[in-house]
Amino acid sequence: MGKTDTIKKRAIYVYLPSVEQKKRWDECAQKQGVSLSKFVVEHVENSLRQVEEANYKSMGELWKESKQLKEQLDKEAREKHVLEIAIERLEEELRRYRAQPFLDEKFVGARRYQKELVEILREGRVVSSDDILSRLRISPSEQEAVKAVSKQLENLESYGIVRSSPKGWKWVEQ
Repeated sequence: MGKTDTIKKRAIYVYLPSVEQKKRWDECAQKQGVSLSKFVVEHVENSLRQVEEANYKSMGELWKESKQLKEQLDKEAREKHVLEIAIERLEEELRRYRAQPFLDEKFVGARRYQKELVEILREGRVVSSDDILSRLRISPSEQEAVKAVSKQLENLESYGIVRSSPKGWKWVEQ
C-alpha cells in the first residue's frame, strides 16, 4: 500500500454553501497560520469535544474566565499594595514608640531594648551600623528611629555589652 492509498483513505470532500464561505475559511486559516485542512480538522475536533465532554469550555468561555481571573488578580495586587503600605506605616509608628524612651533625656524608668537589635548583635560577628538599620528595616531618613538605635548601641557599649570598632558593632561575650 503506497502513500497515495493512505491519503485517499483519509481524505474527505466538503462542499460549502458558497464561495464566500470558503474564502472566509481560507482567510481564518491564514490568520491562524495553518492550512485550510488543519483549520477544518481543529474546528471539527473542537466541536466534537463540546459534545463528548461535559465540562468542556469553549474558547469564548475560557477567554471570559481568563479576563475575570486577571481582573481579580489586579484587584488583589492593589489590595496587597495597600496592606504593605499600612504595615510599613504601622512599623514606623512602632519604631517611633519604642524609640521615645531613648530620645527623651528626662526619661525615668527601665528602657526596653529592641529584641531584634540584641539578636542581631548576639550573632557574634561585627555588624555595621548600616547593616543593623537595614536588618531592622529602618530607613536612614527615619531620624528618630536612627537616633534611638544609636542611643541603644551607646548604652549597651557603656554597660560593656557591645564594643564599637571602625567596622561596626560586636557583642562582647560575658
